Amino acid sequence: MHPIERLRYVARAGGFNQTDLTREAADALASLWGEPADLVNACRRMLSHHPLAGTLWVMAAKVLISMDARTAAFDFIKELETDRTSQNIVSSLPEQATIAVVGWPDLALAEIHKRQDICVRVIDAYGEGAGLARALMQRGVRVEEVPLTGLGQACATSDVVILEASVAGPTSFVAPSGSHAAAVCGMHSEKEVWVAVGHGRSLPKKLFSVVEHALNQENSLEADDELVALVDVSHTVGPKDLRESEIPLREDCAEMAELMRFGI
Repeated sequence: MHPIERLRYVARAGGFNQTDLTREAADALASLWGEPADLVNACRRMLSHHPLAGTLWVMAAKVLISMDARTAAFDFIKELETDRTSQNIVSSLPEQATIAVVGWPDLALAEIHKRQDICVRVIDAYGEGAGLARALMQRGVRVEEVPLTGLGQACATSDVVILEASVAGPTSFVAPSGSHAAAVCGMHSEKEVWVAVGHGRSLPKKLFSVVEHALNQENSLEADDELVALVDVSHTVGPKDLRESEIPLREDCAEMAELMRFGI
């Protein structure tokens, strides 16, 4: 397949977790290493189709700033594969905890089967609740399926509400629709509300503003994703640790002027 055709396929692909998507993107771009103009345009085109995938933003920024784009891309893939965010979630949860999640987080629950004492309340979003519940039960996890109408009570009576950022900025993050309501219900009930911000998902302010602009083009009443303010959660979980949300988020890449507009 011609690299540009493969790029179009990856740019439109759905159903990937972010690590898989970024790996495919790196492979699709491989033949463009050494062609700076083509590489910039290819990164912009891909981001225009996946503006909410934080890891694609970070990989693009890393390859465009590096003297060895290929090495930068595949080094970043290795970093994603060894991200400890999932392990930090599992090790930080209290014993016998009941947790609530929204949607189908690909990172937050990756290691949850290692804690047999945990009960996961799966709040249905996008109609994926049954599928996630089934996948968790196959791994021996205790699960309670919750319809979207039960979101408020599920979050108010859980020990921890865990949200997952597809991409984050200095003051807010993007998560599945329903996450804001889950955060507010949890915080109002004095529960801990965590957001998982995996490696490669935290952007500097100017790049995140482009993400916000893309999200704002959608009808917020019908969108699959929404902005949630960091002040609406109690803790962030990342590659290093669990910390209070008042502590500023890290930035996983530098600002890149070339990425301030995309879709070419």
